[in-house]
Amino acid sequence: MTVIVKNKEQIKIIREGGKILARVLDKVAKKAKPGISTFELDKYAHDLIIKEGGIPAFLNYRPEGAPKAFPATICISVNNEIVHGIPTKTKILKEGDIVSLDLGLEYKGLFTDHAVTVAVGKISKKDQQLLDYTKKALEVGIWAAQGGATVGDIGHAIESFVNRKYGIVRELSGHGVGVKIHEDPYIPNYGKKGKGVKLIPGMIIAIEPMLNIGKASIVSASDDWTIKTADGSRSAHFEHTILITEGEAEILTKI
Repeated sequence: MTVIVKNKEQIKIIREGGKILARVLDKVAKKAKPGISTFELDKYAHDLIIKEGGIPAFLNYRPEGAPKAFPATICISVNNEIVHGIPTKTKILKEGDIVSLDLGLEYKGLFTDHAVTVAVGKISKKDQQLLDYTKKALEVGIWAAQGGATVGDIGHAIESFVNRKYGIVRELSGHGVGVKIHEDPYIPNYGKKGKGVKLIPGMIIAIEPMLNIGKASIVSASDDWTIKTADGSRSAHFEHTILITEGEAEILTKI
């Protein structure tokens, strides 16, 4: 395992890229209304990134072991889809849906990663609580990510906060980011205090809790990319790219 500690110039560029990504995803999220297709959202995200001088990091990205490259700019996962949903012209958002928007950006050769789950129109109280709880779980994980702590401290903080109220997806995790879209270390949303890789100032990581209303179990869809809840329950996903410092982490993907 090779953990990359970024230098000042890399951090400066990643900080700039993170601001761009935050602005783009905010605009895309506001466009997620009843009647729009996920394909339209994808095209909108693509055009915004290009206009800002970036490159869509997920478009044609093929991680090791994947049978095919991801064919779109943004992962759009609706309701019981957890992550990696492929945008299509036939998938139309409707009132009451919840939709995860996960977007990666390459800017001046360096990468950032960011995700939010948003309500489409008016949603149920149960679904709103899921969104609120998952967003808070991300905040708890970021707070735990301080220089000198460990990856296990992040996972433990998230797991303790969730406290079995929701299913924590275990097969998918946060990760290092910056020089590549996915780097070491692997950052699960569960863990033991003091265990795992030590967090060093200058490391840049993405933390991304994924919580299911039902059980934690997952299944893969026939498109070879989309991951769904095994029991059909709804799922939420939030993610920020952060910089590890001596104290509290700096969130790089916020406006």
